[in-house]
Amino acid sequence: MEENTNNTQAGNPNGGQTVIINQPIKKSNGIGVAGFVLALIGLIFCWVPILNWILWILGLIFSFIGVFKKPKGLAIAGLVISCIWIIIWFAIIGALLA
Repeated sequence: MEENTNNTQAGNPNGGQTVIINQPIKKSNGIGVAGFVLALIGLIFCWVPILNWILWILGLIFSFIGVFKKPKGLAIAGLVISCIWIIIWFAIIGALLA
């Protein structure tokens, strides 16, 4: 009996094709995301005195560090939310002192 050698390819004894899939590496900015989440939670819980300050400061710091890494989107959003929190805080203090 003769063997059928037409179906075998070099490197693959089963005769099939070798498929290599190159998937792009998804880059994420964990510090920027953490800063965004903490700033957002700090803004939501602005009525809780101590927790508010802790969340806001951590959100501000993490967002600021995350701005220097790519992707920057959520880090910039966290920084903006932290700045909005500062504006709200000064408006409340100004209204109470007036």
